Amino acid sequence: MLVRNLVLSAALAAASTCTAFQPHAPVLSRRIQHAAKSSTLVMRDYPKPNVEDTDNYRFATAQSDSFKTTLKVRDPSQKKKVAIIGGGLSGLACAKYLSDAGHEPTIYEARDVLGGKVSAWQDKDGDWIETGLHIFFGAYPNVMNMFAELDIHDHLQWKIHQMIFAMQELPGEFTSFNFIPGIPAPFNFGLAILMNQKMLTFPEKLQTAPPLIPMLIEGQPFIDAQDELSVTQFMRKYGMPERINEEVFVAMAKALDFIDPDKLSMTVVLTAMNRFLNESNGLQMAFLDGNQPDRLCKPMADHVEARGGKVVMSSPVKEIVTNDDGSINHLLMRSGEKVEADEYVSAMPVDIVKRMLPTKWQNMPYFRQLDELEGIPVINLHMWFDKKLEGVDHLCFSRSPLLSVYADMSRTCKEYEDPDKSMLELVFAPCSPLAGGNTNWIAKTDEEIIDATMGDLARLFPTEIANDPKWPATSSQGSNGQARLIKYSVVKVPRSVYAAIPGRNKYRPSQTTPIPHFTLAGCYTSQKFLGSMEGATLAGKLAAEVVSNRALGNSDAPIKDIQQHIVNSAASHVPKEPVGIKGDGAISFGGGYNVGQQEETLLKESDPSQYVEPSMAA
Repeated sequence: MLVRNLVLSAALAAASTCTAFQPHAPVLSRRIQHAAKSSTLVMRDYPKPNVEDTDNYRFATAQSDSFKTTLKVRDPSQKKKVAIIGGGLSGLACAKYLSDAGHEPTIYEARDVLGGKVSAWQDKDGDWIETGLHIFFGAYPNVMNMFAELDIHDHLQWKIHQMIFAMQELPGEFTSFNFIPGIPAPFNFGLAILMNQKMLTFPEKLQTAPPLIPMLIEGQPFIDAQDELSVTQFMRKYGMPERINEEVFVAMAKALDFIDPDKLSMTVVLTAMNRFLNESNGLQMAFLDGNQPDRLCKPMADHVEARGGKVVMSSPVKEIVTNDDGSINHLLMRSGEKVEADEYVSAMPVDIVKRMLPTKWQNMPYFRQLDELEGIPVINLHMWFDKKLEGVDHLCFSRSPLLSVYADMSRTCKEYEDPDKSMLELVFAPCSPLAGGNTNWIAKTDEEIIDATMGDLARLFPTEIANDPKWPATSSQGSNGQARLIKYSVVKVPRSVYAAIPGRNKYRPSQTTPIPHFTLAGCYTSQKFLGSMEGATLAGKLAAEVVSNRALGNSDAPIKDIQQHIVNSAASHVPKEPVGIKGDGAISFGGGYNVGQQEETLLKESDPSQYVEPSMAA
């Protein structure tokens, strides 16, 4: 009945005059025609939407409140010293909630910046270089609740409730899905799709709806069951039109996990769609108003330190030292210091965890299942132009073979605002055979990556990008184009969020481990929001819940079931000395950075699969 009403309402809306429902001037299909003319578009933020009136937000709030009530330390004997390895979003969230519960967490961050995959740093010119282009959604209940707790909602710049797509076949044109204020979910989602006349035909849109009925009726069990299917396989199983793959799912897959739909688990897409179909403001997007270290990580660290916790920078762990029974004796730091604690939490990326596993843990099925998980490569680009490009104050889905999403940060972010020049931040994906790509861009030079990107930008901005001899891909540009690239930064992240290929969810471990007083955090651990800022925040909160519950003398939450074939193979595994971490750059610790000769040499040695050519990978 729900879907039938959705389709009926959407059909009526499509038959009526669409602009009658639109309170803001829509982007819709627009050709950019005035190349040399200065842009008149100015940054405009929108009021924070109501993200609180959802079951997910209420549950997130109740869970957060529990650290100050039912999970709160009741006497000094219950207060624990907790050593957290890693100061990314998950480690910071874990420390935040442990400090709320009255414990004494200490974060040991290997790098000189916090944030992990949301870290950023300044170049020699003082410009901020970000590991990734990060967007906040209304359907991030744990993140939104944490922003409220830290009183930093004013650090977000909310944009108009739209999804904006470049038109592949019409260079320089964009189209959008417009979400109408006052229309509740899921009707606003259906209306947004049906009111768009540029991407799918009306019959194709109607064909898209029936496969979503089981998701709406059965909910999470149906979503989880689709993990064995790729997006493409799911489409064909349920008879969805092929063009929806080209028009929508390619863009979604590359934005959600940096891979194409034939490689991405359908569970990832359904998880996102379920949030958007059930939460009226779930798809509304916001940008931070400045750099991530100051506007996101620092408030979290300040919160921890104000409650007696500590954040220790440039403190890499060399080894997890165990007792004869496999329990942790201490952490041996590279400095030679021994760190002893009551509880230990790993908030390291899964690829780093695997390199650090003590010998006595390596035959345990719980840890052997981590072999089935690995980070996906991605490249983040910053490109500064000498002129202002026409564009939108929003995230754009490029729908190109090379690029996932991009934004003109000089329009969308107050700290980066520039009325005369543009700075584009772009996600280059898929960028490697490991991500299903046809070219190994991780192994390419920065200049090769930027030249290929300039070719894509010439398509997106056909009358603005100049014919620049320095970039051969722009050679077909006409004389009207005047905008020239004056600076760029290429950030390679060889192992980003875990690759959500089909069949991976069953291997994602619980936060509870078989090792006494050792807990896992990180977005790769088992939680329903997958590899994202929301997932990392929730995983950190869940890890804090395990530790806090244990401190009160309660039984641990059960360990998630482990696949039988993992159990069978673990017994015959031959343990080896942990590989450990080589080097001291961001990439060594699972982050991203500008790759120079030294970093490339280390990467070839520690992760040679990054340099395998496509034919060999196949």
